[in-house]
Amino acid sequence: MEPDNQLRILIVEDVPTDAELAERELRQNGFSFETTRVDKEDEFLEALKNFKPDLVISDYVMPEFDGMEALKLAQAHDPNLPLIVLTGSMNEETAVECMKAGATDYVIKEHLTRLPFAVKGALDQKKTRLARAQAEKHLQQRLQELEVMYSVSSALRTAATLDEMLPLLLDEILEALQAEAGAIWLYDTASSELYFAVARGWFNELDDSLLRPGEGIGGVVFSSGEPYVTSEFAGDPQFKYREKIPAGWGGVCVPIQAASETVGVLFVSVQHPRKITSQELKMLTSLSEMAGMAVHRISLHDQTVRRLNYLQSLRAVDQAITANLDLNLTLNTLLEHVINQLKVDAACIFLLQPHLKKLKYAAGRGFRSKILEDTTLTIGESCAGLAALNRQIFQVNSIDDAPDHNCATILQIEGFKNCISVPLISKGDIKGVLMIFQHNEVRKDPEWTNFLETMGTQAAIAIDNATLFDDLQQANLELSLAYDATIEGWARALELRDYETEGHTRRVAELTVEMAQSMGMPEKQLVHVRRGALLHDIGKMGIPDAILFKPGSLTEEEWEVMKKHPLMAYEMIASIDYLRPALNIPYYHHERWDGSGYPEGLKGENIPLEARIFSVIDVFDALTSDRPYRSAWSDEQAFDYIRREKGRHFDPGVADLFLEKMKQG
Repeated sequence: MEPDNQLRILIVEDVPTDAELAERELRQNGFSFETTRVDKEDEFLEALKNFKPDLVISDYVMPEFDGMEALKLAQAHDPNLPLIVLTGSMNEETAVECMKAGATDYVIKEHLTRLPFAVKGALDQKKTRLARAQAEKHLQQRLQELEVMYSVSSALRTAATLDEMLPLLLDEILEALQAEAGAIWLYDTASSELYFAVARGWFNELDDSLLRPGEGIGGVVFSSGEPYVTSEFAGDPQFKYREKIPAGWGGVCVPIQAASETVGVLFVSVQHPRKITSQELKMLTSLSEMAGMAVHRISLHDQTVRRLNYLQSLRAVDQAITANLDLNLTLNTLLEHVINQLKVDAACIFLLQPHLKKLKYAAGRGFRSKILEDTTLTIGESCAGLAALNRQIFQVNSIDDAPDHNCATILQIEGFKNCISVPLISKGDIKGVLMIFQHNEVRKDPEWTNFLETMGTQAAIAIDNATLFDDLQQANLELSLAYDATIEGWARALELRDYETEGHTRRVAELTVEMAQSMGMPEKQLVHVRRGALLHDIGKMGIPDAILFKPGSLTEEEWEVMKKHPLMAYEMIASIDYLRPALNIPYYHHERWDGSGYPEGLKGENIPLEARIFSVIDVFDALTSDRPYRSAWSDEQAFDYIRREKGRHFDPGVADLFLEKMKQG
């Protein structure tokens, strides 16, 4: 067996020779140890305290003390201390009693050769128990950490913004560490500084304090990404604001990281004599990593919401630009979104009077006085005039920076600390100037600046559109008329080629539109219905004259060719964007309600409504018109035919509505 070295064995034995025999047996088996022998309770207790044994070997029966009493005292002192009962004789019942009471083993003195094995087994059991206890302790610590992390995580999930999340985060961390003071600084990419975000305890004295990376404890931790532990903040030369710190407080600063990026630092402080333990530092590091992920998540959420709000504002301004001709309404809508999204206090727009080279006030929001409303500026004069002259943003950060008395007066009367003037440029021409004003500094980032510039562009477009709209409207009207004139020309050419009755196409087109309108078809769709009706037989341009103008009946092969004219219409019209919505009539007007038509063989309401309407009207007009091969039918004859074909050729509902409408005249 493997001997255990330098054991301390406490022997409880009233017979010295028996103790010596036990020692000799152990040494003969390779054990190295030191012993002390006792036979009284007080001596036993003293030895437990001072000798600190690794193992107890106790006689079961002694005059003044016995093994069971020793077992109870040993367990009370150290539950993991093994005790072997060594006795001259022991029956089975007594042995069971000892083992139940907690004895590790028992050995009969007559079988002393078994003692080394019992000692070895007892020491192995002790190691196992200690290892298990250590594992349980570690598990308990880990469970505590997980409970804290779960508590922090649960608290963080309830927060939607950094302003909500950071106080919750700090409070949960301080409660977990039973600390009273702490603070969080976050990094602002726009200013390249760490700004004071939230604090508890004496850290509130540092409100509004700023740190640069590498400056002070917080700046060093931010730059290095490593924790910093100090026994006394007030006496630490690295701490920047020592004069504001009470004495007797130490603690730690850890980086708040998201992935590989450091986004801030976390301070936790405890009062002397307490110190942050390595286990607490480990847990704090884990919590700071969780905090980093939460800050990153909410920052991304805030960024996404901000971008969405920016896009919604741009969309609203776009709609205002395109939906009305009132420039003043559009500019006020734009100013409202500028103030709300950029978190500024006031904004106004000056319009350029190009012939006078002047800037005249046009719209404004957020001002207490009316000082700007009657203001006219010369190009190159004041903030707005300089922005227009130089075609770039002009910023004034204080009254002392104002370029002239006029600008300084506005800032002073309104109580603004700064203003920014943005030139409004469209197609290379200055249209005016957008000005924004702030009572307090707003934290700006590239997205903020980009949105401001974009709103400036939108304002320029709105101004430009207001001057161009009349011309554009006139051009659109002329273009639409040209489209319709072209279509009517095509329709007339088709009539002449196909020997249609004069005015057939125009008549069926007008009656189809009238019917469609009475059936509730949207006004916007009616223009496409009219165009489709005018071009209903355009596909016949692709039919050979020998078939189209054949005086007799068509052969089966010729009829198959003739039935292709809807498909030819589709191929002609589908590639023309403004005519594509008009395809339903040219392509489907030969479909039949019972599905026997062509080209698709559609049935019932699968046939587009406008094609079903046109089918009735086209047949009626054809029947009541003279053709080279027959005379015109009377209206009543045509009506009878339509009645007979309801449910076969025609949509019954459309046919009934047509007949009723024709009777009404």
